[in-house]
Amino acid sequence: MTTATKQSEFDYDMVVIGGGINGAGIARDAAGRGLRVMLCEKDDIAQHTSSASTKLIHGGLRYLEHYDFLLVRHALQEREVLLRAAPHIIWPLRFILPHHNALRPKWLIRLGLFLYDHIGGRKLLPKSHSVNLAEHETGKALKSTYNSGFEYSDCWVQDARLVTLNVMDAAARGCDVRVRTEVTDLVRKDGSWVVHLKDHFSNKKNKVSARLVVNASGPWVEKTLDLDEQHDSKHGVRLVKGSHVVVPKIFDHPYTYIFQNADNRVLFAVPYENDFTLLGTTDVEVDDEPGKESIEQKEVDYICNAVSEYFDKPIDPSTVVWTYSGVRPLYDDASENASKVTRDYKLDFDVRKNAPVLSVYGGKITTYRKLAEEVVDMTRTHLTTSTGEWTADEHLPGGDIPNADFDAFVTEQRKAYGWLDEVVFNDYARNYGTLMGQLIGTARSMSELGEHFGGPLYQSEVDYLVKHEWARSAEDILWRRTKKGLHTPKGTDEKLQAYIDNTYTFESAQSAVVSKR
Repeated sequence: MTTATKQSEFDYDMVVIGGGINGAGIARDAAGRGLRVMLCEKDDIAQHTSSASTKLIHGGLRYLEHYDFLLVRHALQEREVLLRAAPHIIWPLRFILPHHNALRPKWLIRLGLFLYDHIGGRKLLPKSHSVNLAEHETGKALKSTYNSGFEYSDCWVQDARLVTLNVMDAAARGCDVRVRTEVTDLVRKDGSWVVHLKDHFSNKKNKVSARLVVNASGPWVEKTLDLDEQHDSKHGVRLVKGSHVVVPKIFDHPYTYIFQNADNRVLFAVPYENDFTLLGTTDVEVDDEPGKESIEQKEVDYICNAVSEYFDKPIDPSTVVWTYSGVRPLYDDASENASKVTRDYKLDFDVRKNAPVLSVYGGKITTYRKLAEEVVDMTRTHLTTSTGEWTADEHLPGGDIPNADFDAFVTEQRKAYGWLDEVVFNDYARNYGTLMGQLIGTARSMSELGEHFGGPLYQSEVDYLVKHEWARSAEDILWRRTKKGLHTPKGTDEKLQAYIDNTYTFESAQSAVVSKR
């Protein structure tokens, strides 16, 4: 009996557990290679760690100090791959690193930036150089004591949208996507898996068979393994909480700051959603149940005090308009300091008794595509794929912009949608790229976009997100698929939820969306 015949005896070749960036990337890669894949997420897509990042596609300049040269190299290489794949949600940033006389010497920073420019094969982004902050526009927001610094390149990403686009592409290639579907048990049977599921829409339980299981459940990676009674853990995971705060805009230029801190950490100050500045992050080890984390006041104070060391106008914690926290499931490398725990990933492939399970520990959003590629390559000893590696040269949904030239794309789209409000137009172009026409549909005026929920949020976008991106609640739309919660008036969440409840029926996690109208 051939491997292909054996695989056909199961409902799926692969069940991927976890709808964060790693699970989404793995499901996309595997589906694109012809495997029958199911992706299960117990909550919303990117609801946890993958929507709580600093929103950067970067090599990680500070990791050079920890001698993670291979991690930085891989991340810098992926930075350019992802920039070409999704130029609508990923774009270049220039970073300003003010020199702090009491911390790292200039020669060390220059050396680090030289390596940063060269070890990743940089092609698309400009190289680093020194700056005179007394003359550079970024110096105006800083204390006068910071008169010199450095400028270098990395990229921004709309993290939750990156996850969603990977899931969309996976589904388009045949993946069975189950949101709000929890894996409640994993049972080995005759060299394969029986995966028990609970649908949180209908509360119904069922089970499917699979040749192989991929455990990409992030902070729950060990809890998922514990569902298998025969599991014997080989690795550990350290849960490290990272928190961010958002404050009204501190500066009026497009640069991002990276600040050295006395505790050897770095913090970022990033232009955010036009009217705000994103500040973060922290590193706090936690032992609590994942998914319930929230920022502590001491973290707010830490971030505000640390960046106030640099800004001319101190940041008052009372000005914080929004916070978010996420738990990073880092591979336990026995580092004493949480900030020094490796951000690289570890893949554990357990093939005992011919019931393979591959578990993912750690990882960075920047290297998710490479991680996914490696995972699917490893499973080829058990699963027959119809093709080989493919994701490096394929765009994500909405990213098929000629030559990855977003500015030229915007100019062309203005000709077609000149009637759109400028803020709404820019928002659609950035969030949806070439799919913005699908969202707008037949509308030819602002009124034809339907009900206005406040700010830049209209009914046509809500309907698109429900029908095409698995959005099921106001929170999914306001704080993950978009960040319009920052731009809409108080009470929008209740108004939006009422619209969703009155318009749609979600009979189960796997059924089509049913409109009540």
